[in-house]
Amino acid sequence: MSLSMLKMYISFAGMLLLLIAMGLILLARYKLNGWFAGIVSILAYLSLISGGLIIFYIVFSGPTG
Repeated sequence: MSLSMLKMYISFAGMLLLLIAMGLILLARYKLNGWFAGIVSILAYLSLISGGLIIFYIVFSGPTG
């Protein structure tokens, strides 16, 4: 597997984490209450941060040949 393909799959994982974060944040804000909403929010924001870092790394790591 080439480096370009590997970066593509890693970026897909980052985008998936961002989509999961979006869904979990909406779920925690509008459907859940109490401490369970807090736990889901923490998971959502952790996936948001990790997905953002992955995308940041892929974008700024430069082109592959």
